[in-house]
Amino acid sequence: MAGNVTSLFRGTAAHSPSMAALTRESGDGSGPVDFCIPCNPYFPTPAMFEEMAARLRDIVTYYPSGADTITAELCGLLQLPPQCVAMGNGSTELITWIDHLLVRESLAVPVPTFGRWTDQPMETGKRVDMFPLQEAGGFALDLAQYADFVRTRGTRTVVICNPNNPDGGYLRKHAVVQFMDAMADRDLVVVDESFLEFADAEAEPSVVQEAMLRPNVIVLRSLGKNFGLHGIRFGYLVANPALAGRVRSMLPKWNLNSFAEYVVFMLKEHGAEYAQSLAQVRRDRLEMASRLSELPGLTVYPSQGNFLFVRLPVGAEGTVVRDRLLTEHRILVRECGNKIGSSSRFLRLVVRPQVDVRRLVSGLEQVLYGTSRRGAAVPELGNGTSYSSGTAAVDRLVSATNGAGLAAVSAAALSAPAASAAAVPAAVSQPLPQAVPAPTPVPQPVPVPTPTPTPMPTPMPTPTPAPQPMPAAAGLTPPGVPARGGLTAAQVRGTNGLTPAPATGWPSPGSWPNAAGMDQAG
Repeated sequence: MAGNVTSLFRGTAAHSPSMAALTRESGDGSGPVDFCIPCNPYFPTPAMFEEMAARLRDIVTYYPSGADTITAELCGLLQLPPQCVAMGNGSTELITWIDHLLVRESLAVPVPTFGRWTDQPMETGKRVDMFPLQEAGGFALDLAQYADFVRTRGTRTVVICNPNNPDGGYLRKHAVVQFMDAMADRDLVVVDESFLEFADAEAEPSVVQEAMLRPNVIVLRSLGKNFGLHGIRFGYLVANPALAGRVRSMLPKWNLNSFAEYVVFMLKEHGAEYAQSLAQVRRDRLEMASRLSELPGLTVYPSQGNFLFVRLPVGAEGTVVRDRLLTEHRILVRECGNKIGSSSRFLRLVVRPQVDVRRLVSGLEQVLYGTSRRGAAVPELGNGTSYSSGTAAVDRLVSATNGAGLAAVSAAALSAPAASAAAVPAAVSQPLPQAVPAPTPVPQPVPVPTPTPTPMPTPMPTPTPAPQPMPAAAGLTPPGVPARGGLTAAQVRGTNGLTPAPATGWPSPGSWPNAAGMDQAG
């Protein structure tokens, strides 16, 4: 593998080669220890895997049930009304449909974050307003400043990820609800809770119940990450019936596969094991953060996800560290140089059992501090410092504008043969954040007066007038007018089956966590 490792990473459209590709390249049929893909290492249990293996022939031979049947079973476990839920073939399928159906002209998102929230709308010609999370502030998101940024830009769709990927930053539930209400005049607010079940900062951190009562809010949740089953590809969104139904109506009848169905119908018997797996991941996160923090020069950021965001010591280049960990120690890590708002000095490391963490720490010590025959890792200029989304049109836009999304985009930069008119964003109406000089290559917000940080406003604050109002366009929701197509809170409360279910806390044996997935005792 040593001679081909660089080409493996450069030859993939994703951020890393698949485990199947790495296993083929190893020559001995075994893959590396995976600190890259963030999934639950403790669930399903070995007994559950044995049960699935025994039924493998039937699972792969026959069609699954329709999505409505599988969704109804999941909703019974999570105490959610099926009218408010749409299941997808992975969260990325749902992000794609949200973009195509509900995002009209512009989308705001803090960066760094999950790449599909920047790449997907850019691929379909939307303006993406990126709000940079500052390294000096530990990549924490100030919701009041973000709300002001959204109003200044006139952005119509707003996204927050809680916890955020890759840094694991967490927003408390009351602050998220206040933010949702402050954004009631936007077309859409998306709260991506893909990693929320690994959080332990609050007993009930999810806003799924509140989302169902609002006309313009979608909560996105993952099953593959929580259950340690990325290969099955399943996730779901929660919204009011109008929003959820609009997405659900566009999905194919058999968009969920037979493995997804089998796992969902297994879950009611394994709620206790699932709860125990989440508790173990949280314990492992504390232990792993402690061990990594002992490495000289390595910075570990607080996280509520099942991963840790770390900054390498000065002089260490992420791609070099990544390649050497893989070739010398058979450890796969996520180098974050291709995430907008990050750089190659950062790694995202998945929380794993202590035996694997000891192997990781040993490998990092040898690579970083020169205790191996190849010496300490040194910077290599030109490696891992550019952004690569895996999508040609997006890469050309970012390259042409130095990642800033300037209003005047070079026609030559966007006219390569592989690009289509639909895939290339049109001229950006206002400049996006400019790049910050070294040492932290993240973009800055547009040059507007910086607001003094204040507590989150009460619901429905008076919008701050933007210094450059957005031009009127046919079919767009005017600022200050609630988004169309949804139900009011009163209408939803008056619909049978939509009364928020009471919190139930951790499952007793044979039962399942509530929609928030958290223990009342924290």
